[in-house]
Amino acid sequence: MSDRLAGDTGLVQFSERLAGSAAFTALFREGMDLVEETAAYLDGDGRTEAKTLERSVSLTYATESMRLTTRLMQLASWLLLHRAVKEGEMTLVQANREKTKVKLTAADPGPEDMITKLPEQLRDLITRSMNLQARVRRLDATMHGVAMERAPIGNPLVPQLNRLKEAFERQIG
Repeated sequence: MSDRLAGDTGLVQFSERLAGSAAFTALFREGMDLVEETAAYLDGDGRTEAKTLERSVSLTYATESMRLTTRLMQLASWLLLHRAVKEGEMTLVQANREKTKVKLTAADPGPEDMITKLPEQLRDLITRSMNLQARVRRLDATMHGVAMERAPIGNPLVPQLNRLKEAFERQIG
């Protein structure tokens, strides 16, 4: 059974179900909408606003718009991979292999003092993309975290308790 952990401990493997959840569907929609909104802004109002900026802020605008675009493309890649899992086009294991090409830590924004000089709409898009990135990172960690070890006596808490014990022993020792 694919819904069971190795050893048939009777535990449901929720990570495979997350890509098919309503929460993922909403996250996917939000991410793709943000990509479209950003592209429309950068090709329209953003281009106009950029022309009115002083030289130093104009350079920051160019840098931050590239970082924003890179961040959103990485997020879109991750979302599309997991939509393929949802639609049965690939397994979570296959998506895990492919996601190594996706950098969810890519393109963090520059210094806050420079960001505050940018047009309000670009700042909003940057903030929203960072929030989306944080949510995707959390979901990614949940879906692709280290697989649970099989408990020697069938108790699913034993591996976690052993890890806590090891961590405390390292702190004390």
